[in-house]
Amino acid sequence: MTADTDTRRAPRRQVAELVPVTDMLAETVVGRLGNISETGMLMLASVPMHDDALYQLQFAIPGPNGQSLALDVGAHQLWSEQTHAPGQAWVGFRFITLSREHRELLRAWIAQESSAV
Repeated sequence: MTADTDTRRAPRRQVAELVPVTDMLAETVVGRLGNISETGMLMLASVPMHDDALYQLQFAIPGPNGQSLALDVGAHQLWSEQTHAPGQAWVGFRFITLSREHRELLRAWIAQESSAV
């Protein structure tokens, strides 16, 4: 099994709520989370993204006490696919930087969904 296969099998959380994703360099919202794992995410982009580019992204997840926690990730765009809606695309990212603290918070949030099913 390759490293790519391992990351694709990481537990994922489907994100039903609206979670905006901000490009920290452009200081603008670029889309919203579709699903997420501790190794990457699927985003519904509302602006054009660049294939094989690196991004510094931020999004918020609920913390252990219900407070909103902003997570910062360095992400490599792996692929994109246009949707049927004009100006939108599904975009897949692999996380290349994620602090240990943020990874643990993300892991706990993902596990909450798994245990609720």
